[in-house]
Amino acid sequence: MSIRPPTPERSLTEMSREDLRAALLALGEPRYRADQIHKWIFARGARSFDAMTDAPKALRRKLEEAGYTIGRAVVEKVRESIDGTRKLQFRLSDGAAIESVLIPMPGGVFTQCLSSQVGCAMDCKFCYTGTLGLSRHLTAGEIVDQVLLAPGTLPAGMRIDHVVYMGMGEPLHNFDAVLQSIQVICDPEGPGYSHKRVTISTSGLVPQIDRLAEIAPVNLAISLNATTDEVRDRLMPVNKRYPLAELIECVRRYPLPPRRKLTFEYVLLGGVNDSDDDARRLVKLLRGLSARVNLIPWNPFDGTAYARPDDERVRAFQRILLDRNLTVTVRVTKGLDIDAACGQLGERPDAA
Repeated sequence: MSIRPPTPERSLTEMSREDLRAALLALGEPRYRADQIHKWIFARGARSFDAMTDAPKALRRKLEEAGYTIGRAVVEKVRESIDGTRKLQFRLSDGAAIESVLIPMPGGVFTQCLSSQVGCAMDCKFCYTGTLGLSRHLTAGEIVDQVLLAPGTLPAGMRIDHVVYMGMGEPLHNFDAVLQSIQVICDPEGPGYSHKRVTISTSGLVPQIDRLAEIAPVNLAISLNATTDEVRDRLMPVNKRYPLAELIECVRRYPLPPRRKLTFEYVLLGGVNDSDDDARRLVKLLRGLSARVNLIPWNPFDGTAYARPDDERVRAFQRILLDRNLTVTVRVTKGLDIDAACGQLGERPDAA
């Protein structure tokens, strides 16, 4: 089975401004028409050619006749948690489903958690998405579609100000499409996100981390979750290919812009990786790095034997890190009642 997307429609959300200019030039249109179409799609959120009221009808028909479309995804469901978190289910043109989460933050804004694959190949044992296996990569346009469609699901006056590639899939496994989507998302004439408001989370694909360092000045988060190779091998099979020492050495050479830190995500599993000894080993692993640790008490799903540690165990683990002068936060669980918390994304068998 191929993990590549089906032969893509000629979706304009796949395209950067330069790509769009080249496409319009091939249709005999001047450069400024491409900028006009780009603004309608990426700044005004148009989802049909008919919505582009100041573009000539002849141009709109020409685009349709050439087989171009706007987007490959539609919002099929929106579920809202008691805490204000919103989970969006997108249906793709081939029938596949992905999920994206809008997380409420202080100040009345949201962070959007983006998916990069249908399922995931990493097989992390504590993550529901990992139980699904990998169906296929998303195209760059299917990633961008999540960003373009999400604001329309929010009440008037609310906005999204950060995007994090922490949803379904391993972003760096779908490297080229993710980088292309970042180019579109960060275009100042489009969605306009600053690179410092974009974060990519990875399970630890070392060669791709090195490539990312050369190309995109985005924030990097490492899903660590263990302090020994023996435990990480069991929790995260990727560790057998890129063990802890190699991963830590890789992130030590990652070029950080001034005043930025690497984030290390650490899912706490009761009785597995949450001991005082684990905390002390974590301090040693991160020594000398400009780092923050984000502790994530495990979010449950059916079919696993893991347990969420109690609050006192979480606080004890955090105290050891704080006493060694690490920057540490405990992620507040949001969206648990709608299966929108970290590690819970993916269509359920009874979702239909």
